[in-house]
Amino acid sequence: MDRKQELLDKRKSSLIGGGEERIKKQHQQGKLTARERITLLIDEGSFHEIGALVEHRATTFGLEDNRIPGDGVVTGFGTVFGRLIYVFSQDFTVLGGSLSETQAAKICRLMDLAMKNGAPIIGINDSGGARIQEGVVSLSGYADIFFRNTRASGVVPQISVIMGPCAGGAVYSPALTDFVFMVEETSYMFVTGPNVVKTVTHEEVSSEDLGGAKTHAEKSGVNHFTAANDVECLKKVRDLISYLPQNAYETAPVPSVNPFSVNKLKQIQTVLPANNSMPYDSRKIIDCIIDDASFREVQIDYAKNIVIGFGRLDGKSIGIVANQPAALAGVLDIDASRKAARFVRFCDSFNIPLLVLEDVPGFLPGTDQEWNGIITHGAKLLYAFAEATVPRITVITRKAYGGAYCVMNSKTLGADLNYAWPTAEIAVMGAKGAAEIIFKREISAAENPNEKWLEKEAEYADLFANPYRAAERGIIDDVILPEETRSKLIAAFKMLEKKAENLPTKKHGNIPL
Repeated sequence: MDRKQELLDKRKSSLIGGGEERIKKQHQQGKLTARERITLLIDEGSFHEIGALVEHRATTFGLEDNRIPGDGVVTGFGTVFGRLIYVFSQDFTVLGGSLSETQAAKICRLMDLAMKNGAPIIGINDSGGARIQEGVVSLSGYADIFFRNTRASGVVPQISVIMGPCAGGAVYSPALTDFVFMVEETSYMFVTGPNVVKTVTHEEVSSEDLGGAKTHAEKSGVNHFTAANDVECLKKVRDLISYLPQNAYETAPVPSVNPFSVNKLKQIQTVLPANNSMPYDSRKIIDCIIDDASFREVQIDYAKNIVIGFGRLDGKSIGIVANQPAALAGVLDIDASRKAARFVRFCDSFNIPLLVLEDVPGFLPGTDQEWNGIITHGAKLLYAFAEATVPRITVITRKAYGGAYCVMNSKTLGADLNYAWPTAEIAVMGAKGAAEIIFKREISAAENPNEKWLEKEAEYADLFANPYRAAERGIIDDVILPEETRSKLIAAFKMLEKKAENLPTKKHGNIPL
């Protein structure tokens, strides 16, 4: 056979994967093929494939007669907005995208290149799991990937895109990465499937309810972003990449144009309700501070009492953590603490400055929270802030009570700057509860206890429900007007650009997991 023709034939075989019929079936299920996904993800014409001619070496259970170049995964490199990325995309049309020894080797090879060259790695998952015909070697392949996920953590951004089944041991690789995207109704993740659940626990549950995109967005917090279809999902991945640096030793790119609507300086003055116990949407404050249309919220449907996400301030990428008074009055609970802690640690790993907008009345009380470990989970957020060495600025907009005040990036927890609005209330607890404790005897002895209670509540509020005591002690660096917030933050983050902080020499800390 002509050598050139032989190569062209092998390339053709690799390009069509499992064949036209299986490709057609993939499309009928509302899913794109592995190669179509890569084409949408990366810049046009920038993809260079690696390992296109790799074939498995198994000879059991008829596998010797089913060899397709590429072996069920497309791997290679390209660019997103002109920046280098590495990508692998599992091909469900080839043996259900199952992970073989050689497929794992291809993925590991790509991850090694990403580490050596300091560029993000994006994994598109669409697989039936380990290739059971190969036995333990395919399982070992998963362990090889997990090991590299762990070593790459905090070195290069890792993004997992779930675009089909991801079950059993396969779920742990995405769980080790920084962000997980899922597609509604066509993707799912679970350790054990519905049939096993039924056998063991006698629960009847569908794949979608057990581990679909909506479930993991709202209940478990396993995923960070959801999308209606493959196309929308890949657009979101590209957008996220634009906020991230290439690796832990660089900073995120700065766009050439950073629009900001001046009318937002008026809007921010009216966000807080006149009554300090009334809820409001903290996203409105975020929107009034950062560049126009630049906020990208993470885990929008999970632990809604805290808001996290990326934004741009004068073009520069920042991470934002904000209490959300519109949900559970903005209290911290287990899920909110976990959600924010992981985000803070990501930002710190990749040199993304942190802005904290604080309005927190405390931790959520109750047996459910205590028995499920709010102490340990709350400590995760505390630990994440205390350990972070990136520029950190807190703006207290309203309530900052008790231990929750300390946890939310307080000055004494290592924040570089703490600002407060005139409406800020920085105290051990709210005025009503404090008055009841401090003036208990006076209230009990009064002719009209309720009237006396209200009097003492007002007395305590006048004394402590303001930012000035904290400012007098230097715990607050400045009291600023809402409309001054953006300009103050731009100047402050610019001042902190060259911040360098040396942590004690150690192997690693022991975060309360």
